[in-house]
Amino acid sequence: MSIRTDAPTRREQILKAAARLFAERGFHGVGVDEIGAAVGISGPGLYRHFAGKDAMLAELLVGISERLLSGGRLRVAESGDDPDALLASLIDGHIDFALDDRPLITLHDRELDRLRESDRKLVRQLQRQYAELWVTAVRRLHPAVEEAEVRAAVHAVFGLLNSTPHLGSQDDGRPERAMTETLLRKLAHGAFGALAPQD
Repeated sequence: MSIRTDAPTRREQILKAAARLFAERGFHGVGVDEIGAAVGISGPGLYRHFAGKDAMLAELLVGISERLLSGGRLRVAESGDDPDALLASLIDGHIDFALDDRPLITLHDRELDRLRESDRKLVRQLQRQYAELWVTAVRRLHPAVEEAEVRAAVHAVFGLLNSTPHLGSQDDGRPERAMTETLLRKLAHGAFGALAPQD
């Protein structure tokens, strides 16, 4: 899967700062002036990029759901007929998201209800489609397991991986991150491995 290396746009810088600040202090605890200051522009200058904080929140939460779904679809396309490789790729992709985008996980948990109903429905629709990619992948590995059990396992793994905001420091030190990635990978594979029939 290709990794983007070009510099973030001003719009992306604003969204990243908004996500961090909203996650730290809550949506209503942050003003546009603070978001602007975090990226080196005036608060009113933000309105050249966004209609307001509500638009930023919607773009953050809809955007991450779209990104997870498109990334998941790409992983499905790249895995060919290898269900083990597909599941490993889906797990790795979600671990990257969970470690790189912790503020968005916090934001989703706390602020999803602040979205307009249409945006909230879109987020839920995208999330369901993303979950279905996982359910399909796991069922290919464990065809004898009931779909409801597979679905429960997928959501349990999402809960596990999305718990990263509670792991403490968001320091991206390589040794600590590598250790966390390894642990999350083992736990996720272990959860799905538990679906296999026991002798």
